[in-house]
Amino acid sequence: MVPPAESRARVLQWFASRGWEAFPFQEQVWERYEEGQSGLIHSATGTGKTYAAWMAPLIVAMERGDLNPKGIRVLWLTPLRALAADTMAALHAPLEELGLKWDVQTRTGDTSGAVKAKQKERLPAALVTTPESLSLLLSREDAHLLFAGLKCVIVDEWHELMATKRGVQAELALARLRHWNPELRTWGISATLGNLHEAMETLLGAGVAAVNGALVQGNIPKEVIIDSLLPKTIERFPWAGHLGTRMLPQVIQALEESRSALLFTNTRSQTEIWFQAILDAKPEWKGFIEIHHGSLDREVRDAVEQGIKMGKLRAVVCTSSLDLGVDFTPVDRVLQVGSPKGVARLLQRAGRSGHQPGVPSRITCVPTFAMELIDVAAIRKAAKAGKIEQRSPVARPLDVLAQHLVTIALGGGFTNEEMLHEVRTTRSYQGLTDLEWVWVLDFITRGGEALRAYPEYRRVVLVDGVFRVEDSKIARRHRMSIGTITSDGAMNVQYMSGHRLGTVEESFIARLSPGDKFIFSGKPLTFVRVKDMTAYVKPAKSIKGSIPRWMGGRIPLSTELASAVREELEEASFGVLDSAEMETVSPILQLQAKWSHVPAADELLIERVKTREGHHIFLYPVEGRLVHEGLAALFAYRISRIQKITFTVACNDYGIELLSPERAALDDAIEKGLFTLSFLPVEHGVSTLYDDIPASLNAAEMAKRQFREIARVAGLTFQGFPGSQKSMRQIQASSGLFYDVFAQYDPGNMLLHQANREVLEKQLEQTRLALTLERLSRARLIFREPPKPTPLAFPILVDRLRNTVTSETMTERIENMSLRLERAATED
Repeated sequence: MVPPAESRARVLQWFASRGWEAFPFQEQVWERYEEGQSGLIHSATGTGKTYAAWMAPLIVAMERGDLNPKGIRVLWLTPLRALAADTMAALHAPLEELGLKWDVQTRTGDTSGAVKAKQKERLPAALVTTPESLSLLLSREDAHLLFAGLKCVIVDEWHELMATKRGVQAELALARLRHWNPELRTWGISATLGNLHEAMETLLGAGVAAVNGALVQGNIPKEVIIDSLLPKTIERFPWAGHLGTRMLPQVIQALEESRSALLFTNTRSQTEIWFQAILDAKPEWKGFIEIHHGSLDREVRDAVEQGIKMGKLRAVVCTSSLDLGVDFTPVDRVLQVGSPKGVARLLQRAGRSGHQPGVPSRITCVPTFAMELIDVAAIRKAAKAGKIEQRSPVARPLDVLAQHLVTIALGGGFTNEEMLHEVRTTRSYQGLTDLEWVWVLDFITRGGEALRAYPEYRRVVLVDGVFRVEDSKIARRHRMSIGTITSDGAMNVQYMSGHRLGTVEESFIARLSPGDKFIFSGKPLTFVRVKDMTAYVKPAKSIKGSIPRWMGGRIPLSTELASAVREELEEASFGVLDSAEMETVSPILQLQAKWSHVPAADELLIERVKTREGHHIFLYPVEGRLVHEGLAALFAYRISRIQKITFTVACNDYGIELLSPERAALDDAIEKGLFTLSFLPVEHGVSTLYDDIPASLNAAEMAKRQFREIARVAGLTFQGFPGSQKSMRQIQASSGLFYDVFAQYDPGNMLLHQANREVLEKQLEQTRLALTLERLSRARLIFREPPKPTPLAFPILVDRLRNTVTSETMTERIENMSLRLERAATED
């Protein structure tokens, strides 16, 4: 036993030996923990959140003489298994000097079988793991004994987990651990998050948060420098991607000025493009610049991360795979290619540099599109004002609940009333209805109404009032399927000689023929064949070829950033250009004002342009691509209810284009409520937004695609056992068949309703769309009819043209259009 003052003094001495001084927020966490509280720690990246959380249970352990425990005391949950090794090293660092003989281990998909075998007998004093691996542990019959000595759970990077189904999985697992140990303390670690109280409630559960929750904020001054590389020339008619690697000379100069840098892109294909472009320009950097993204093999990524930590690399071109948690002290500068699309994302990436208290973080934005400079100017002001995006928790996903109930039925079983109460202690399921609960129980015990005749879907049985899994094959299959992240049809990429490079989408490989070349992992490859879900390749001599495409290129502006951009445009409309970025784009905005108008924040600019293509309507809500996609379909549908007309639609983050062969009855549609929640074409009757969205889009087909993920999570589809995995096409076919069967024979199936709900919120952002319509209904409408497409209209027009076929290359065609408009502007 050690007196409280002495245990705290030991920790402070350890800090001092490293030249550190404990911050007030760290000591506040230790005090709250000693008092028995749970809570959320929120502070900027690099300010000591890890040791604020970790030292708390260590101080209590020293006080109680728990110096060499024989079993688990602390469970550390991380969203990425890539962070586990780095976290384990950080947790282990102070133990010896504090006199604690605590064993710290990891348990993830990368943990060896030998280590996992030992953990079956007894868990280490501190275990670093992921939500999926925790669920696997909970599926063990003796799980309650394994976790009997658990005192504390620490959830790292909670802002990344809470708005996902993996976050819901963590909520349910925490509820189970609290069921076994009501005195369990739970602490979350977070940065760059707006809705802190909601985040804490989601982590702790509504009851715990209200009674015993502590929100500790580390208000440590952390300078974040946000600047841009400015293009040497600016076209007054820009389009998305037109700058691209034209900025390469400035990027290379920035890398030469840095000791060690990270170059972030928004997509994996951009990562491959930029990595190859830099190597082509600086071949002498080979071995000193590397590539890192989630599709690369774990060993490749580990080697790159180690190279950064050791200061051996000049730069790493990467995606969000390096966004979180890992401490790269040598990195002194971060570059962001393209708009970050959100304030939190930019600040998170900026925090990868200067990852120490008192050291500034610097992020330099590299525009691929001139209008992205407006995003940078807006994001700098939003960050300074503390306008950080909120992360909304996921409400009642029944697929995750079904999976969890089968997991707990494996792990000793559960009773009806007791489990319902436990589930409702979570934030996600506190509103779970009795009807939903009964349906989920029926689904896991009988397969629901449509599958009751098939024994394989009777996964759980009720024996003496306890729900259990008794079939060993079902148990094995379920454990293989635990997890809530569906792969995007990933296929291994491997040399014929046997060395594995990583994974790429099956849909990409399906388009290749033997002998085709592509670039992956920064290497030119020749495709040989596919066998057993593996694409076999060999080195190619030429680097010319296709590049794998991943989702992510069309990330929309966040609500906060969209609002900041509208404010930036309003200031520009009054001639206020108070940053280098806005000065650079001033020629574009001046011409926009001359030919049309630069909209203020409370205005909606509507341009009508006649070209040889037809009649164009351009609208500029400036709300982000996803909302604009929904609005474009909605507006086209509503106008078509008044007038028989066909539209071709396109959009970007700033606006929408509706193209039609004849002039649309826009004025009539506006009079009948085009921009309101209710639309009133007299001859057809009133319709609401919630009627019009499904009617204007192929919502049923979108829901069918969304159902693939739900079917996997809920246990309807199975990827197969090792060595006999099903292809993504087979899995998609299976989920599609389930969808059709449920739709025809079990229309009340709640997983169908969940698919529809997820489409409306995740893909169409229905709530944000409704708020946008409310804002537009109050906006001043500004009508203009310029003779030619304006600078704001041009990039939207280009976005549509990218989907057309022409004898010219797309770049040539766009450049010719741009030159024609530039000449017209000059003559004007």
